[in-house]
Amino acid sequence: MPNPTHVPDERAWMLPDEPLPVRLMSTIWGDADGIHDDLGATADLDAWLDAVGVGRAEAQTTESELALARALRDAVRRLAGYVTGDGRPQAASVVTDIAAAVGQVNAVAAMLPARSLALNDDRLELGAPAAPSPVTAGLARVAVAAIGLFAGADAARLRACTAPNCVQYFVRTHPRRQWCTVACGNRVRAARHYQRSRQR
Repeated sequence: MPNPTHVPDERAWMLPDEPLPVRLMSTIWGDADGIHDDLGATADLDAWLDAVGVGRAEAQTTESELALARALRDAVRRLAGYVTGDGRPQAASVVTDIAAAVGQVNAVAAMLPARSLALNDDRLELGAPAAPSPVTAGLARVAVAAIGLFAGADAARLRACTAPNCVQYFVRTHPRRQWCTVACGNRVRAARHYQRSRQR
């Protein structure tokens, strides 16, 4: 179970080169102390949206929007696990059903404001879109990006990081890239070195 009280010195979701859905997935991360959740409170979601450049027009996240963000994250993590064939038990999502994960992503994406049809003085006109809060609209944009990720060319390059205790995903941008961060690569190399030295 993720530890919502752990506050890392450097947020794991600060992965500027990854697409938005991967950055949302990265708000769940692991280390030697266990699995951690960077979205434990509404202020955490505000900070994440600001950090990744999803405008919220200074609106404050509500508890229901935090729940929506966490549900979207769980669905996207489940889809990433499905696409990558990720069997890491520590990376398991709360959402187990692929169809439910697809439905969750689609439901959040559908929250983007859409133009409506209005009848004014016997004339049909475009009406104002029913606008959700800026936070909900931002999460809907992340869901739309997730649809593009999983249904696009980047899905084939999505990988699960295999470093010890890591539960992250990343888009493989270089053929030699094997881990989500340099720190994970260093941990793997250090573990391999330690194992070789013990076998001598």
